[in-house]
Amino acid sequence: MKKKNENAAAVSNRGKVSKVKEILRCWQLYVLLIPALIWLVLFAYYPMYGLVIAFKDFNGRAGILGSPWAEPLFKHFQTFFSTSIAVNAIKNTIVISLQTLVIGFPIPVIFALLLNQITRNAPRKIIQTISYAPYFMSNVVVVSLITVLFSANGVVNNIITAAGGKEVMFTSLPQYFRPLFIGSNLWQTMGFNAIIYIAALTAISPEYYEAATMDGASRLQKILYIDIPLIMPTVILMMILQIGSIMNVGYEKAYLMQNGSNTIVSEIISTYIYKVGLQTAQYSFATAVGLFNSIANFVILVIANLVAKKTSDISIF
Repeated sequence: MKKKNENAAAVSNRGKVSKVKEILRCWQLYVLLIPALIWLVLFAYYPMYGLVIAFKDFNGRAGILGSPWAEPLFKHFQTFFSTSIAVNAIKNTIVISLQTLVIGFPIPVIFALLLNQITRNAPRKIIQTISYAPYFMSNVVVVSLITVLFSANGVVNNIITAAGGKEVMFTSLPQYFRPLFIGSNLWQTMGFNAIIYIAALTAISPEYYEAATMDGASRLQKILYIDIPLIMPTVILMMILQIGSIMNVGYEKAYLMQNGSNTIVSEIISTYIYKVGLQTAQYSFATAVGLFNSIANFVILVIANLVAKKTSDISIF
């Protein structure tokens, strides 16, 4: 037994020494990591201690640590769940996220598959550039375009009235908020989200296509039996990540598209946090709502990862 323990200890020591030697041999690469690690610690991990104000009655003068604890401790969480606005905001967030997932997730995959069928480089690069350019547009610009196109005096209403129809208040009526919001999101992110699938498709060995051509396979058959199965691990990983952020809907565009008549469908968790946190300075309450949102996303991510691991043996962790 002693010899076995000594041998195991010797093997582990040799492993540690080899790892140290490997680090010393490539020390320049580890030095390059230092700025990124410093940024991560300062801006991602260090601010997390501020989450404690979710359980306090925060006072700016007393600071985070000097502010008194809330009584009861979960007072701000109880206040949030006791309001009708909270239920509506959670419902709107989930509905918008689910609709975006169902409608928007397959489109970048389909776009990447179709783009992969274009053999000429010039048209392919032009289409790809045009498709992901909207991703870099500000939400303010996108909402301005929506206003220009769909307002009462917008392009779409001018066409409708010219054809003899009546004006439709697209930007005011609640039933049009989600189609405009989700449609503009899809237009913005389709090309950019397709990049990772395009990269996965380019990594497929040409030998598969050559063998399929020799067997007389059509383009559709190549997509169904080569492209889709081989990029499926990437698709599943991206779906897990998107499901894990199902409670995260950015407040910028929703807040810019809000007005007095569509708030019932446009009020989401992020806009609610912005209003109570910054506009009314209820920092403890807003932090509690944000913490609930983050915990909900984490739980959903873990569940989605477990389901994917059991059904497809593909997971993030």
